Amino acid sequence: MKAMTMTQKILAAHAGLPYVEAGQLIEADLDLVLGNDITSPVAIHEMDKMAKQDVFDKDKIALVMDHFIPNKDIKSAEHCKCVREFACSHDITNYFDVGEMGIEHALLPEKGLTVAGDVIIGADSHTCTYGALGAFSTGVGSTDMAAGMATGKAWFKVPSAIRFNLVGKPKKWVSGKDVILHIIGMIGVDGALYRSMEFTGEGVQNLTMDDRFTIANMAIEAGGKNGIFPVDDLAVAYMKEHSKRPFTVYEADPDAAYDEEYTIDLGALEPTIAFPHLPENTKTISEITEDIKVDQAVIGSCTNGRIDDLRCAAEILKGRRVKKGVRCIVIPATQKIYLQAMEEGLLKTFIEAGAVVSTPTCGPCLGGYMGILAAGERCISTTNRNFVGRMGHVDSEVYLASPAVAAASAVTGKISAPSELGL
Repeated sequence: MKAMTMTQKILAAHAGLPYVEAGQLIEADLDLVLGNDITSPVAIHEMDKMAKQDVFDKDKIALVMDHFIPNKDIKSAEHCKCVREFACSHDITNYFDVGEMGIEHALLPEKGLTVAGDVIIGADSHTCTYGALGAFSTGVGSTDMAAGMATGKAWFKVPSAIRFNLVGKPKKWVSGKDVILHIIGMIGVDGALYRSMEFTGEGVQNLTMDDRFTIANMAIEAGGKNGIFPVDDLAVAYMKEHSKRPFTVYEADPDAAYDEEYTIDLGALEPTIAFPHLPENTKTISEITEDIKVDQAVIGSCTNGRIDDLRCAAEILKGRRVKKGVRCIVIPATQKIYLQAMEEGLLKTFIEAGAVVSTPTCGPCLGGYMGILAAGERCISTTNRNFVGRMGHVDSEVYLASPAVAAASAVTGKISAPSELGL
């Protein structure tokens, strides 16, 4: 039998096939179908047109209200009402609304709904996050979400793969965000187009689960179909802590074919920033030779709103003040993270530093609310996209960075590394 990558093995198993190869069209069984308050209403209206209007499994659908929650206007309230009524009428087990919701891609692993070996589709491009746990997860359109909710199946073209061999250990203040920004800067925003980004190597053990979630989350920013990590002891411990579901560990065959292979020395990486208006437009902190003043810093999102991210930002902000004239917005990704940050005193640190802390929401990342930019304003943000107009006015600018850089920049008022604060 021919060799397969980790992703190909998962897809073969869910298609009931002994073997699949790159480019092959398959129909695979789904373990989870995800939607949010923006994409679910479209899928629900598509389901209304179908002959089969029942969901395939009320336990295998997750509907997370997170983009404009609590509702920012009448339209967002109508969207949520549509999803709420659908969840109620179909008795959807995993429906998350105000008070128990969180940013979907942080919430689902925390709730134990995603485990190794799963095939997951979500009507949100950052569904690729769950590859951190050794699952195949990818974003789809709302029509595919509707079909998935009705049938429990989806069509895929089996992707070929790129292997990223990680070696070494990141330095202090270098995190998963710097790793993925470095990779996107290296291969470009279409460098992994419709391919699986498979992360391997001894360096993986030096990345926390939060680092891995961040890296897998931004696979789509390189054009990837999915990002995926091997299932090691750390991933197993995470799943056992959060989930009661059984999981299946798949490993790539030693002679699996990869289109390309790259070796990344984690120890050589520096804090990395993506300049406007593409995630591939990266510079390391030492390559920035001029002062780039910022009006706003956002620390949060499905990319960097987890507890490690908040701890990192708090370590920098503790005993310091956000520079006058800079708005610093901190958004814990879930209620559980919010509570943990409160119990650890992190929220006190943020507020004493002059930052504001929001309820969990996607909010400013997509130019929704809670931090919209005016013309000419600049934001340093831990989010995942910096396209023209992404966070507000088309003449605003978004710079993508890690929580460490965002927090340090909030203090200095310009794009800065923690080292500039003597840290």
